[in-house]
Amino acid sequence: MTAANTQTAHAPQRPSWLKVALEMPTFFEAGSLALSFPLLQTTPKGDGHPVLVLPGFLASDFSTHLLRTFLKSRNYRAYGWRLGRNLGRHSHPETACGPAIIRRLHDIHQKHGVKVSVIGWSLGGIYARELARMHPEMVRQVVSMGSPFGPNRRANHAIKIFEKTSGHKLSDMCPQLIKNMPLPPPVPSTAFYSKTDGITAWQCCLEQESEFTQNIEINCSHLGYGHHPAVMWALADRLALPEDGWRPFKARHVERLIYQ
Repeated sequence: MTAANTQTAHAPQRPSWLKVALEMPTFFEAGSLALSFPLLQTTPKGDGHPVLVLPGFLASDFSTHLLRTFLKSRNYRAYGWRLGRNLGRHSHPETACGPAIIRRLHDIHQKHGVKVSVIGWSLGGIYARELARMHPEMVRQVVSMGSPFGPNRRANHAIKIFEKTSGHKLSDMCPQLIKNMPLPPPVPSTAFYSKTDGITAWQCCLEQESEFTQNIEINCSHLGYGHHPAVMWALADRLALPEDGWRPFKARHVERLIYQ
């Protein structure tokens, strides 16, 4: 595990095509979740609060099914976003999150009457952080997985497709949104990142260091975050924290062999 510094000597660049090719192991990562599921059942159980899981770009709730299944096994009320495939059309150039995403958070919050933890994969993590920025009264904590909210938002292989499918250009984004996006949201926030990410530059996925933020390094592909056992293990630790008792994740004993 590394609490990486967000300042780098050079501007982040898109991952090499070799890393893109290495995204294929995601199928093995999904299989490893099934094999490790019994061990993952030893992780802490939660208090039953709701968790909203937002899919990555071009993905749907199907991609987060395994993640939500695990969360339910740990006593959380896990919800998908129910907005179909994430083509970026629910984005907004001024707030990042369009009204449909905000309404989904509001409905879950109203149903349970407690704050919602929000997990976002890739583009979903950008939505999660901005939801917390707009509505901290409804968000308990944020977890992002390979989400490029940091410097040089073009340092990924999805931006051109995003601009075509969403109908939004990066140049259309509100200057204030661009300025605020790298800043931590006003709730505890954990960012998972991987230096073997083949889609987005890992340097762009790091939270700025503060009392209530943490960056956790995982050795996985971009497409593997949502079903990687190491993500599930640390995620269970994060979500089980008391609402008013957030603290950084600390690898102990054999965990130190997994978290860099």
